[in-house]
Amino acid sequence: MPVITVSGLHGVGKSAVAKYLAEKLGLRYVSAGTIFREEAAKRGMSLEEFSAYALENPEIDRLIDSRTKEEAKRGNVVIDALLAGRFAREYADLKIWLHAPLEIRIKRIAERDGKSYEEALHETIIRETLERERFFKLYGINIDDLRVYDLVINTANLTVEDLREITLFAVKRMLKL
Repeated sequence: MPVITVSGLHGVGKSAVAKYLAEKLGLRYVSAGTIFREEAAKRGMSLEEFSAYALENPEIDRLIDSRTKEEAKRGNVVIDALLAGRFAREYADLKIWLHAPLEIRIKRIAERDGKSYEEALHETIIRETLERERFFKLYGINIDDLRVYDLVINTANLTVEDLREITLFAVKRMLKL
């Protein structure tokens, strides 16, 4: 009944890795980012607007984080979420953090979302600044403190395929699957 969390800032490859692990290991896939986007869409807000809204309305983060924790309790899941390694840690068998420098992340986001580099940079900096502020204000969390994670991978020089295979290999070895 494994629980694996995949965390990291925007554009590091969380979703690509988490979906792949879920598929290869026969586990459920849960994405906090999808939940966040759905909540923003329900309110007719952009991610930037919704991030600012969430700063003043802590029930948004509490909703997303409690759903993440509930999914971890159920087991047999790969959770893709910035804070999953923290909120699901009591249930997680393996907590993974993916990292890449800002420039690389922005390039990936711009390509993925069909935006200019400048637009992706502006939106991401605002979004991540608001997230850092929200998470510290609400939970006292410094997201740069990686001590909670079992495995940290720099994705900067890896293709998506290489990252998926490396992570799958590490998960199988670490969890003896």
